[in-house]
Amino acid sequence: MKLPDLSRWRLAGVTVLACATVVLPMAAFAATASPAVPSSSARCGTADLVVWMTYDQAAAGTMYYTLHFTNLSGHACTLRGHPGVSAVDVRGFRIGQPAGWIRPGNGKLLTVRLRNGATATATLALTDVGVFSKADCRQVTAAGLRVYPPGERRSRVVPYPLRACSAAQGFLGVGIVQ
Repeated sequence: MKLPDLSRWRLAGVTVLACATVVLPMAAFAATASPAVPSSSARCGTADLVVWMTYDQAAAGTMYYTLHFTNLSGHACTLRGHPGVSAVDVRGFRIGQPAGWIRPGNGKLLTVRLRNGATATATLALTDVGVFSKADCRQVTAAGLRVYPPGERRSRVVPYPLRACSAAQGFLGVGIVQ
């Protein structure tokens, strides 16, 4: 059996293609087989967190809740700043204004490092919408709260029916993550 005559350049090209068909799949497998260890300073993404809330107390027409951000990513990550919070209807559309920022205590922004399984918190203030005029508020029932972890563009919805203002009147406030 006689092999065809190939020019030096064709032979080099065929050799490169043959090597690529063997080496590239091996490189891809190696990249997926041993994931990089995330940096301990990596920011917690929305997908890394479970977001939930608990009732805390009430005072002067405002109910205070605690928003919890539990890291279930499998690695340590950090949170810093205020979460974004707004009331939503059953379709997930925002109702009224998003929460304003409140700074309880000394008000300093902290970088909170969460090991896997750890939880950070932020205070959520919910004003009784009955204190606002009907024209300023236009009361509706919200299906829950859309919560954006600090610095994130993706959110989680925490189901929690509540009275909300659909007009410009702000009735939500949120503190820094601690």
